Amino acid sequence: QVQLVESGGGLVQAGGSLRLSCAASGRTLRTYAMGWFRQAPGKEREFVAAINWNGGITYYAHSVKGRFTISRDNAKNTVDLQMNNLKPEDTAAYYCAADFRLNFRSDYDQVQGYVYWGQGTQVTVSS
Repeated sequence: QVQLVESGGGLVQAGGSLRLSCAASGRTLRTYAMGWFRQAPGKEREFVAAINWNGGITYYAHSVKGRFTISRDNAKNTVDLQMNNLKPEDTAAYYCAADFRLNFRSDYDQVQGYVYWGQGTQVTVSS
């Protein structure tokens, strides 16, 4: 079993930055693909960013590309999401996800592709 805990959310003005962190326990994440997803009230959970097991491949949603950066530190068992130039439409609960069996190149953006999920951290961007 893998337990994921997100942190770093908060309230920020438009144009500001936040750094989310996802800490894992229970197992090493070294062989796991990791993803960040978000869910706004009344909307479906959507893909934000993903990173493969060694950090060599990353993918981003079109809406965040150029503003968000996903990274991982396998020695610390953490995955971060640096969010810059935040917009009000980025307001959502952000979730960290992990899976070691994911067909990463084809399923990186699929909610159902990830087995382990954190509880989420709220990000609110004011205009």
